[in-house]
Amino acid sequence: VQLQASGGGLVQTGGSLRLSCAASGRNFGSYVMGWFRQAPGKEREFVAAISGSGAGTFYADSVKGRFTIFRDNAKNTVYLQINSLQPEDTAVYYCGAGRYSAYSLQGDYDYWGQGTLVTVSS
Repeated sequence: VQLQASGGGLVQTGGSLRLSCAASGRNFGSYVMGWFRQAPGKEREFVAAISGSGAGTFYADSVKGRFTIFRDNAKNTVYLQINSLQPEDTAVYYCGAGRYSAYSLQGDYDYWGQGTLVTVSS
């Protein structure tokens, strides 16, 4: 599975972005998909994940209510809608694909995209 993340950019505080992660390969719907982010000088952290069917979604407490993860299995793509962006959301956002049900740790994912940079100006 190869993952290609896109959609990052420079936005003002309070703005919105939609990140996309397109997957190549087969059986996309069998993978848990997740988003992580890494801010400058910090470790990569879990942001959100979604089950293979899309029925289950999971979020870090810091983004609940502002971020929405969803997927389109027909398009082999997972999305992260980010609203009410804050300067502390500035980070490189990575998408990952995991073959099992666990989702909150980097080690739960078998494949990673290259990351897309989100910069929020104050």
